[in-house]
Amino acid sequence: MSELSFRARQILYAAVTEFVATGEPVGSRTLSKRGIELSPASIRNVLADLEEAGFLHQPHTSAGRVPTDKAFRLFIDALMEVQKVSKVDDERIRSRLRDVSPNQSLMRETGRLLSELTGSAAVVVAPRPDTLTLKHLRFIRTLPGEVLAVLVMSNGEVQNRFLRAQVDEDTLGKIHTLLDDVSEGRSLGELQELFARRLASERVQHDALRKQAFELGEAAVARVGAERAAEVVIEGRGKLLEQIGFTDASDMKGAVSALDETERLVNLLDQTLAADGATVVVGREAGELGGGQLAIVRAAFTSGARSSGSVAVIGPTRMDYPKVLPLVEATASAVSAVIGRASHPSPSHDDDD
Repeated sequence: MSELSFRARQILYAAVTEFVATGEPVGSRTLSKRGIELSPASIRNVLADLEEAGFLHQPHTSAGRVPTDKAFRLFIDALMEVQKVSKVDDERIRSRLRDVSPNQSLMRETGRLLSELTGSAAVVVAPRPDTLTLKHLRFIRTLPGEVLAVLVMSNGEVQNRFLRAQVDEDTLGKIHTLLDDVSEGRSLGELQELFARRLASERVQHDALRKQAFELGEAAVARVGAERAAEVVIEGRGKLLEQIGFTDASDMKGAVSALDETERLVNLLDQTLAADGATVVVGREAGELGGGQLAIVRAAFTSGARSSGSVAVIGPTRMDYPKVLPLVEATASAVSAVIGRASHPSPSHDDDD
């Protein structure tokens, strides 16, 4: 920031906001009509200085100038004034997600809502397996030497896993009672640690029932975490392609391919799990994703006190950041609230059971 004078920042701000609004290269005459009290010649001089400093580039000699990733980064970090989410949009977000029915996917509905609100593509990465909160765990005898583990998560998701075990019906009832006392309201990650700790204790090693209960519990939650990949929901693909600036065939191809690179998207969104509020990745900051023509506004949502998943909007670098950032942040907050209400964590657990 210190490298730019007040006048330069004023003109850069005007150039960025004009480009966001129109998608067209910005010239000195256009900026002079926006209330900047400088002659077109003086504005041209500042534009030339900004271009030399790497904030603007000129597609053609006779054309106006276009903001670079460096310009957008300065705009996001220091120049823009983030809008507040309107009361209408805030209530729409909270009520829409609060009223998701059991047969609907919270992640899918979140993506649809965020795409509608921003007019672009939305990505939601579901909670990582180890952050899901367990509501019920039951084992059902199937074949001799085999049981079916049924895990019901607090978000309504059900996971089934077959496990090897020799156990009778009476013992299963006692195992369910033991596990109910320690498992409800804990995340799968917490349960993995708990079961490992219990099995390492001398008391459990000398108690056949407890040992079998915790071995079955450990196998059930470990299998869920190991076998489930990150769930990625993408909504509004068509909206992304409708954005001004994607009229070129190569740009459109890059945008489409970017939404198919789910592993890279998950890695980018995972980087926001520790961040406070919404963050932005602009252009080449995301590597070659979308040929450097895209921006990602992302925010984490939580399960309990832990960040567990992310929501994001993907659009052209000339995204309306002051509007999109608070919408993404408000949506992440609403998802956290829904997950929190569904979890109903127990006030405390006695680790000495």
